[in-house]
Amino acid sequence: MNQAVAGRQTGRRRHPHSGIGRRAMVALAERFLMVVLILATFLLFVVGAYASPRVTVDDVKAGSLLLRTEDPGSYVEAVRTATDVQLGVSGPTIRATVTQMFHNPGKSWVEGIYVFPLPDGAAVDTMKMVVGQRVVVADIKEKQQAKLVYERAKAEGKKAALVEQQRPNMFMNSIANIGPGDTVVIQIEYQEPVRQADNTFSLRVPLVVAPRFSPSTVGAGSAETVTFQDKSGWGAVTPAPASGQVPRAPVLDPRENAPVNPVQIRIDLDAGFVLGEVKSTFHPIKITDKGPRARHIELASGPVPSDRDFELTWQAQPSQTPSVGLFREKVGSDDYLIAYVTPPTARSAQADQRPRDVTFVIDNSGSMGGTSIEQARASLAYALGRLTPSDRFNVIRFDDTFTNLFGGTLPATSENIARAQDYVSRLQADGGTMMVAPMLEALKDSHEGEKGFLRQVVFITDGGIDNEQDLFDTIASHRGRSRVFTVGIGSAPNSYLMTRAAELGGGAFMQIGSVDQVQERMKQLVDKLESPAMTNIDIAFSGGAADVTPRILPDLYHGETLVLAAKVKHLTGSVEVRGLIDGKGWSIALPVAGAAEGAGISKLWARRKIDDAEVAQTLRQIDREEADKRILALALDHHLVTRLTSLVAVDKTPIRPRGVHLSRSDVPLNLPAGWDFDKVFGIKGEAAADREQRQALLDLDGRKVQTIDASRAISLPQTATDAELRLIIGGLLLAGGLAFGFLTRRRRALA
Repeated sequence: MNQAVAGRQTGRRRHPHSGIGRRAMVALAERFLMVVLILATFLLFVVGAYASPRVTVDDVKAGSLLLRTEDPGSYVEAVRTATDVQLGVSGPTIRATVTQMFHNPGKSWVEGIYVFPLPDGAAVDTMKMVVGQRVVVADIKEKQQAKLVYERAKAEGKKAALVEQQRPNMFMNSIANIGPGDTVVIQIEYQEPVRQADNTFSLRVPLVVAPRFSPSTVGAGSAETVTFQDKSGWGAVTPAPASGQVPRAPVLDPRENAPVNPVQIRIDLDAGFVLGEVKSTFHPIKITDKGPRARHIELASGPVPSDRDFELTWQAQPSQTPSVGLFREKVGSDDYLIAYVTPPTARSAQADQRPRDVTFVIDNSGSMGGTSIEQARASLAYALGRLTPSDRFNVIRFDDTFTNLFGGTLPATSENIARAQDYVSRLQADGGTMMVAPMLEALKDSHEGEKGFLRQVVFITDGGIDNEQDLFDTIASHRGRSRVFTVGIGSAPNSYLMTRAAELGGGAFMQIGSVDQVQERMKQLVDKLESPAMTNIDIAFSGGAADVTPRILPDLYHGETLVLAAKVKHLTGSVEVRGLIDGKGWSIALPVAGAAEGAGISKLWARRKIDDAEVAQTLRQIDREEADKRILALALDHHLVTRLTSLVAVDKTPIRPRGVHLSRSDVPLNLPAGWDFDKVFGIKGEAAADREQRQALLDLDGRKVQTIDASRAISLPQTATDAELRLIIGGLLLAGGLAFGFLTRRRRALA
């Protein structure tokens, strides 16, 4: 029987799916499946290694600073920065070197984005990027071209840096391809003039970009318009869209986060005259005597949080304050001059003693919360107390609405002043910031043609808006006979807005950074309000033609200094400044031969010429095309960053591995000192649940991990993710698992 069976088996025709053939097919399928599983596992490893750096709080170490993303429980680790500022003051000019160190504490490749402030008169002309032992010097290019160069380098995995001007006092630094644990050093240099007023010389280093209100976030329209329902003074405002995009960054709540972005400041001061008092207004400093004319200044306790501006002032010894200054610089075949002239300011019997018709405008929006509203109320209270019975006045307060207290100016009687004082004392900060409508209201002149009063507008604000140009256009178009004076309030005011508004308004700008400064600074402002020192100013060069800036020479008020720069054909003859003081002619001639050697004057001249083009466009003296043409030519000739040009530096060697994901990490900013976070970001007391969602200090198993909810200040970009690839890999693994189970059962059946 066994032989029969054997015979039948020997004689049977083999079926391809039976016996050894079936086993061979199963073995082949198993090998193929193994390859698929190995490939899927490898791809999963690669994706895990190079995926988007989204982490949870359990994935990070203590002390990490995380940006909350739109995915619940998911974060991006923030880039850290530290800044070193070195200032060299040489007579009338300041040369600044700002070194910014960007550190990536995470495990992924990032692009660091940092919004930072500089003085509004800064001529930014140099940027260097340090890569290992190499220093890459940036080129100046038209803005769009520079952006293309940067984006190409970023895509190719090369280290690159881009410095762009967002506003004359706001810049953005982009650094591509910062590796895990890597530190990149960016160095920026700029030139600016020393400021002189009221026998005091000064410099200011802005250290934080304050959050700015955008009218476009609450409405739309071609311009802010006002509608009155009756004559009560109450009106409704239709907001204008923002005049341009302002970069936004995550802002830390100071109640829940330690300050970030430490700053070190060092100053070498060579005044050019025998020094008297040297002091810092807001930061303790250590002063080292370097001779009668020179000092070395450092922060007394080392690096400080970047949450308020730094201000240094110095004076000459009593009776030694210079009233004139003249400095020259030769660059190539061109000669440049900068002149400082302080006219005599002693009052005389012939001084303009006309009474004033003054409208005070006070900002009580949310950004004025905290100590800022205290400073604003105290400033206005002081100014009201200086009114005389022969003056007329009014008060307008504004946030995203405004109130006209009297409906027009009334005599400054004791009753009216008391009513205004009481009204001002009860103002609280809240709401948005709509400046155009209250400025229009303040500029309305119900006594047009009247010559018996000096008409003035005093605008008290922190300047926290992003539609500055709308305000400038309003002043230029509706100023009439009014003169606009601005008072900058707080630890980080928008000095660009305040300075330009005062320039267009024919007035002056005063800055108040603390309650302690209110009486001193407001006294200086009131002195300016009461009588201009010099009007009808004109400049003449006896040595030949000269290109002078500023193009529109301002009236000078009590204690102010005229600063002018010129590009001249020949360094001969004299510079003559002429004007009227108390209605009488006054002039002074500065011999060019007496000019001292200076540095960076050509940069200051070019920066001021760029400002002239912007002002001329606002005043509709030239169109946008002509303004852009002038600005671009000046910027490229003098290597300056402007709204039309940027600095870009690219390292030639790619460092980020091909295919490795790159994510964006915005550097968080501190809230300016004294600001109220809830007022700025509109968080009401009843929103307790929302506060829980943005809790910034988490206690996880004894670890302290700082997180930021960036949704209130920035919309984090949705960069490319690996979701589709993960779905493919998951499908492969699922199919492989099912096939492996099927083959295992077949093999058992065959066995």
